[in-house]
Parts: sequence; structure tokens; C-alpha cells
Amino acid sequence: MADLATEGLARRQRATTSFQRKVPDGGGGRLAVLPGTRPSVRHGQLLLSSGVPSLDSVLGGGLAIGTVLLIEEDVYGVYSNLLFKNFLAEGVICGHNLFIASDKEEPGIILKELPCPLPNLSDKEMEEVITTKSTQDSQESMRIAWRYQNKPKQEVTHIPFSKFGHYFDLSKTMAPELIQNIKWDGFFILEEAGLDIDEKSCNKACAYTRLLHSIQKVILQQGYNGSTLQKKQRNVLRIGIQSLGSVLWGDDICCTENPENLHSLTKFMYVLRGLLRTSLSVCIITVPTHLIQNKAIMERVTHLSDTVIGLESFIGSERKTNPLYKDYHGLVHIHQIPRLNSLICDVSNTKDLAFKLKRKLFVIERLHLPPDLSDTVSRTSKQDLAVSAKLLSTECSAMAMGKKHLDF
Repeated sequence: MADLATEGLARRQRATTSFQRKVPDGGGGRLAVLPGTRPSVRHGQLLLSSGVPSLDSVLGGGLAIGTVLLIEEDVYGVYSNLLFKNFLAEGVICGHNLFIASDKEEPGIILKELPCPLPNLSDKEMEEVITTKSTQDSQESMRIAWRYQNKPKQEVTHIPFSKFGHYFDLSKTMAPELIQNIKWDGFFILEEAGLDIDEKSCNKACAYTRLLHSIQKVILQQGYNGSTLQKKQRNVLRIGIQSLGSVLWGDDICCTENPENLHSLTKFMYVLRGLLRTSLSVCIITVPTHLIQNKAIMERVTHLSDTVIGLESFIGSERKTNPLYKDYHGLVHIHQIPRLNSLICDVSNTKDLAFKLKRKLFVIERLHLPPDLSDTVSRTSKQDLAVSAKLLSTECSAMAMGKKHLDF
């Protein structure tokens, strides 16, 4: 009887301690380990770098897999193109597969123009590249009071050099040896299906449909969807779409307030978002919002995107000559951040952001105005203090009705 009781107790202990969470296909509860990714501490989603470490810190650590990043282009599309290429260059360094869709450049040419990575610099050398200031700035800092000098620098670019997120030299192109080992597919609208520009303009809504078919084909063939992830080696797919909605795409939303295909762009975003949710893919889209006349279309597109940022360049603007913005090249507006597995989004503490090119590096910083160092504002002469004190004592004496004990 004692043996039976002991055996029953041991069986009950094994039953209580051998509990495991039941997961489909026999998988565990842990996140997949993929190259160039890391799990988020707050919402548990896999994150990858956008190619700009300072932008990753602003967005809460990076871009979540299965989401869409929408970039509102600056007026001339200079800086949005830099973010677009940094996103693709980061994928090349991490060994991710690429899908490039463009309206004015062939995908092969875009790959050849990707910036060169800087993986051989140490943390100290990278810190010198990012935080180095000119001699004029160092001389002006000597005039700031000691209480300002002791405060830490309010910059979001102070990130240690690691495998997650790399720095790129915009003045050099990537070595061809790195690109040869990458699997990539392209979609060039001016050569798709062998049609010329005139025939393309007749099929306004077909360009988005062909692009969706191309993306879906790549996802199914390379095994990014959930049904074939266990059979093939898993990897991340980076999708880059350049200047979506422009005139070259055959859409007329940039030409009139009442386009013929009013919902063509929103339908495309709706289907694309569904494809990304069921695959190990991340998409970055640049849109010339300053050309779209119907603002209701952009509101729908923004609602169908996960992360939305806007770039405001100082090129051709009055702010370029403003001394307050002399150290920057433009402003960054964070319009929308996704709420992943939480009720609130992981938003940064500051909303005033600016970008600039520091020694051929694209960085984003907190926008802070310089202190007023003029002598007339920061210092008051002793004579003014004496006059104000005398007037104050005279008024107090008059109010005291001659009572000296109230004088002061």
C-alpha cells in the first residue's frame, strides 16, 4: 500500500510539473530567431532596423515584422530617397531578401547605388564621426553657463555600434560582392509586361494590381507565408516601393481633386497590409504627398499604414536662411506609430525632431534651439537694479501711510 501511495504521489507531481503550452505544429512559445532581427521588450514582436539607427530609437526600437512604413516625401525627394536606400542596404548587410518596385529607376540600378556600410569602425571611432562638431560650435559652447554644460546631450543618435542597425557612408557605393549573394526581385513599371509609357497611362488601375501579383508571387515562391515556413529556411523579405501614387504609376490622384480611380490606392494598401500580416515581410513606401490634391485620399492611406513619418526639407524654404535651423537640413514629423499588443503606442518623449547629414551620415536628432547669449537679455546692469529697487521702496512707503515699521 505504501508503494502504491508513493507511486501515485510521484505520478501527480510529474503531471503538475510537466505542463507545456499547446502550440500548433508542435512549435514552442518562443519567437523565431532570424538574422538581423531582435524581439521587442515591450510588445514581444520581432523588430528589424530601418537602416538609420536614430530613426529606430524614435520608432521604439525598429520596424516590426508584418508592418508598413509610409514616408511622406520631401518636395524634391532627396532625403526620402536616402531613407529608402538605407532600408535596402541594411537588408543586404543582414542577408535579407529584397523586393524593389520603382517608377523611374530600374531595380538593378538602385542596388548598385546603395550606400557603403561602415562595419569596420569601432565604437569610439563611430562616436567621433557622429558627435564631432565644428570649431565654431566648440567656441560658442564655452559661452554657455555651467548649468547648461553639465546637462546631458539631448540627442537620439547616441547608440552603440552593434549588429542590429548599421551606419552607412552616403558618399560611397556598396561593393558588388555583397550584392551578388542577395536574392532579390524587381518591379519596374515602365518595362513591366513590355508596355510603353503611352499604353501604361491608359491602364491606370492595372499597375497596382500587377504589383500586388508580383509581391504575392514572391511571398508564395520563397516560402514566407505561414503554411510553408516549416518546410523552407526562414528569412525576412524587405519590400521597397518608391514614389507610390505618382504620375508615372499611371494614377491621376496627383493631377486632379476628383480622380477617376478614387479608391485604387486605398485598395492597394488594404490588400498589401493583409499580405504582410501573414508573412515575414516588412514594407517601406514613399509617397509624394505634396502632389496629391485630394487630402481625403492621404487620410485613408495613412489609416491603412502602420508607421507614418513625414520629411520637410529646407531646400528652397525660408527656414534654410533662418539662423535657428542653421545646423539642420530638415524636420521629421512622426504622424503615426503602431499599437502592437498594447493599448498605447511606444512613442518617443519628444516630438520636435530634425535631420541632417553629419560627415556623410544621415542622422535624426532632437530639435533644440540655442540659448540667447546676448548681454542685454542674459545680464542686467547694476544701475537698472538700483533704479528698480528705489522705485519699489518709494511705492511701498507711500502705501504704508507714513508708518515706518512697514517700510522696507
